[in-house]
Amino acid sequence: WKRIHEARYMVGGLLLLHAATGVVLSSYLSKVPQGAADKILGIAQAFQRDERADKVNLVVGAYRDGGGSPWVLPTVREAEQRLIARGQNKEYASIVGVPAFLDRALEFAYGPGCTALSEGRVAAVQTLSGTGACRLAADFYARFLPPGTAAYVSEPTWPNHIPIFETAGLEVRKYRYLGADGRFDVEGMLEDIGQAPAGSVFVLHACAHNPTGVDPTAADWKRISDALLAAGQHILVDMAYQGFASGDARRDAAALSLLAEAGHSLALAQSFAKNFGLYGERVGSLSLVCADAAEASRVESQLKLLIRPMYSSPPIHGALLVNEVLSDAALRAQYDDECASMARRISDMRALLVAELSAAGSQRDWSHVTDQIGMFAYTGLTAAQCDALMEEHAVYLTRDGRISMAGVNEQNAGVIAAAIVAVAG
Repeated sequence: WKRIHEARYMVGGLLLLHAATGVVLSSYLSKVPQGAADKILGIAQAFQRDERADKVNLVVGAYRDGGGSPWVLPTVREAEQRLIARGQNKEYASIVGVPAFLDRALEFAYGPGCTALSEGRVAAVQTLSGTGACRLAADFYARFLPPGTAAYVSEPTWPNHIPIFETAGLEVRKYRYLGADGRFDVEGMLEDIGQAPAGSVFVLHACAHNPTGVDPTAADWKRISDALLAAGQHILVDMAYQGFASGDARRDAAALSLLAEAGHSLALAQSFAKNFGLYGERVGSLSLVCADAAEASRVESQLKLLIRPMYSSPPIHGALLVNEVLSDAALRAQYDDECASMARRISDMRALLVAELSAAGSQRDWSHVTDQIGMFAYTGLTAAQCDALMEEHAVYLTRDGRISMAGVNEQNAGVIAAAIVAVAG
């Protein structure tokens, strides 16, 4: 027995000493390299470590009220109290999630008049918010599309889109989106759609494009839809800001409705983090529009086979909250008002920041800040200017010049403006 505990073992080519001897084991873990910090969350962590009292966080896309505090929607509070009052249990959901939530979520996204929904040919599963929906879609594409299929993302895009698809095994390419003038480059995008191999996957932002805040017009969307159909491309719509962008959920989903009715090979990654304030609940869905109900059943069966070894089933609490709000007419009407109020505050902060920049003496044209929509403003600041803002002024933002407008309020807008003028003029 003593010899067993003192024995040395060869594991993975490295010499180990048994822990019972009190000697620290040497293993393959000693060779694991330090990973790079996330481009967004790494900066958010640096903000947390900063001890300066006047620091400002414009990094992470999470809504804040006028006082800079997180806001739990009153309708969400009410829904939560209802769940508690009726003794909601904590049983597992099925692999696909909470069925009632999925019904309400799909109607919220596609609209009550959606042909595919009424014909029962939309396959859907609950996911770990929008990120989980994108990753599940990527795994599905990798399994069922031909080897070598590429995923096209906008230039620029949400940084996490790229590793999501690469990790699933797809090549990631980019299509033109933001022009040198800071406006949507529709002609460049259309040309790239036409030149991409047929059967590629195009990842589109439904509204409030992240990070630019620059959206196509309704006429642009029609041209994009026609070009994608003509080129035989697949579409994944990432919809993280429905209702939060304009304050009108149906308006924000207009592009999705257009694509669904046009007959595309279409999937939707849907999130309830921003528009319901359910950031930590991880509530979302992935849906695919199919040719008929039988096809939808087969697609759902394959999504379940991907989910089961990945996380087995999704969390239920956030899904039950969304279902409670969207199933009650009075709560739904109140929710619409609450969501619109968030959109209004973001719009007001855009105007306030531009006014403060002018008051601080900036000679630059900042009209693009008020022209953009949604959570973020794409300022046009360089990486060096962003570094200076963080290092010299404790104003934290991502190094591509993106700022979260939710972090701007009446108390800090002047401070932010003065810092920007100090580094950028």
